[in-house]
Amino acid sequence: MKKERIDVLLVEQGFFDSREKAKRAIMAGIVHDDYDIIDKPGTKIPINSNLHVKGNIMPYVSRGGLKLEKALKDFSLDIKDKIMVDIGSSTGGFTDCALQNGAKLVYAVDVGTNQLVWKLRNDPRVIVKEQTNFRYATIDLFQEGIPTLASIDVSFISLKHIFNALKNILKANNQVVALIKPQFEAGKEDVGKKGIVKDKKIHCRVIKDVIKYAKEDGFTLTNLTYSPITGGEGNIEFLGLFIKDGKDVEINIEDVVNAAHNCFER
Repeated sequence: MKKERIDVLLVEQGFFDSREKAKRAIMAGIVHDDYDIIDKPGTKIPINSNLHVKGNIMPYVSRGGLKLEKALKDFSLDIKDKIMVDIGSSTGGFTDCALQNGAKLVYAVDVGTNQLVWKLRNDPRVIVKEQTNFRYATIDLFQEGIPTLASIDVSFISLKHIFNALKNILKANNQVVALIKPQFEAGKEDVGKKGIVKDKKIHCRVIKDVIKYAKEDGFTLTNLTYSPITGGEGNIEFLGLFIKDGKDVEINIEDVVNAAHNCFER
């Protein structure tokens, strides 16, 4: 089993947004796995270890679950007994949230390997599809039932390629919750130092671009909100609800972007 430094894993699993913060918590003696307290930041442990931070009330295996949780609430989504595909599952935050909200089955799809936490890897409701680039996915990937719901949280690839694959898998009225990450949708000239996009105008433009190419693949944006937490390096991110062959809905993108900036720039 591949191992990684615990301070790195804490950041990757969403407990902290920087290694420096993770190191401070480790040296304070409040970090442990399922067996022992780990007080040395350089300690290497299996990458699928279940980590815990004392005083942390994180309800999911990673903070990514908080993003899907907000989408479910803001969009009034009922996913009970649904089959979902979690595209870009990583450690499993979205998958965990979906299961806790009644999903019947989740396909955890990721281009990487050995990232999904052990608890979910061994859950009979989770079908693990590692080393799978969803850009090239077909309906044959889903042997245990065709999903009627998709969540997307991908990095270093545009959502354009994901919608293009989904159009041949999901059917009319099926729903997609997509995390819109400006840092991976904007052009290189619009991305600042450390990969951060701060400009409201760029955020608005990126969202409009996503809406446009999702529509080209048959998916209509019907609701929009912002992520309750920032992404890597502090990027503001957005959550969109798309429906296959859905009806057009008027959404004030600028209002959502302004609300996001007001929330995180206090």
